[in-house]
Amino acid sequence: MAHLFLFVVTVKIDYIMKKTILSYLISIALVGLLGCGKSSDKPADQGAAGNTITVKGSDTMVQLAQRWAEAFMGADKEVSVQVTGGGSGTGVSALINGTTDICMSSRPMKDKEKEQMLAKYKSAGVQVTVARDGLTVYLHGSNPVKELSMEQLKKIYLGQITNWKEVGGKDATILLYSRENNSGTYVFFKEHVLENEDFAQNAQTLPGTAAVVNAITKDPNGIGYGGAGYAKGIKECAIKKDDASPALLPLKENIDNNSYALSRGLYFYLKGVPEGKIKSFVDWILSPAGQEVVTKEGFFTVR
Repeated sequence: MAHLFLFVVTVKIDYIMKKTILSYLISIALVGLLGCGKSSDKPADQGAAGNTITVKGSDTMVQLAQRWAEAFMGADKEVSVQVTGGGSGTGVSALINGTTDICMSSRPMKDKEKEQMLAKYKSAGVQVTVARDGLTVYLHGSNPVKELSMEQLKKIYLGQITNWKEVGGKDATILLYSRENNSGTYVFFKEHVLENEDFAQNAQTLPGTAAVVNAITKDPNGIGYGGAGYAKGIKECAIKKDDASPALLPLKENIDNNSYALSRGLYFYLKGVPEGKIKSFVDWILSPAGQEVVTKEGFFTVR
């Protein structure tokens, strides 16, 4: 009985607009082909059985993905795209378990998760950057604080700075709003702001970015964080990388040149190279029409 070992060594997916033709640049190494026959241990079909595509994961991306789905189904009446949230970690688990076609994630897949993919599907998966985001720090509109350094933001969420007057605001206790630990936004913030230290114990965890924004709109002393596309009805706080850097807002030019301290990608993860309706859906998202939806939803295009 022959065994085929398939390792995805390098996968880079980008899009090049030229008469709306998209190309995937993929290098795949095939190692250890022995004897004859076929292996059944390969990534599950990426062709969307029954013309239904399931998309699950990031709450940051869920509204964006729903708009994509609506527009794509409007153009292709034969396909159904089902989008659910739950957090990036939930989406990755669903992809590994084979219960979703596409995982949407606001943080890169972890090495441990890639190892699980490799063990089950003989492929570490395919990552597609479908949009860009500037993780935004939310303040109440009445808060006089206009900017924070990364160090100040870190100390606030570690519980080392507890009063707004310590960062140029009024004499009032800072109330922290955060996300649940299955959130990719939570993971990104912990890694890039807290440098993997633990959040202060008094940080209130909320189940989605919309809930964080809603809390900040009602709390003059609150601070929260989340995707740029949700920054409505609140004040966006400018962020300084360090004392020598300017305070910047998550604007397109700052995201495009990566000068904004909390720039990040928004990703689709798949078990293997997409085929059939799934490929059509991903290609459409990376097309001008799909990227126009990104802009309308308050995020930033991949180009």
